[in-house]
Amino acid sequence: MSGMDKMKNKAQELAGKGKETAGRATDDPDLQAEGHADQASGNVKQAGEKIKDVFK
Repeated sequence: MSGMDKMKNKAQELAGKGKETAGRATDDPDLQAEGHADQASGNVKQAGEKIKDVFK
């Protein structure tokens, strides 16, 4: 289960990177901010998974 969660978190981070890039390319600050938020959320979730791994 943990491996699947890690893949989902990484996918969210990569999708956020794509949104941020698209927002920058189209000069859409809302899309850029949404992408940045998705990346941050994915990073926080990945950190949580790493902490869980330490305590296994």
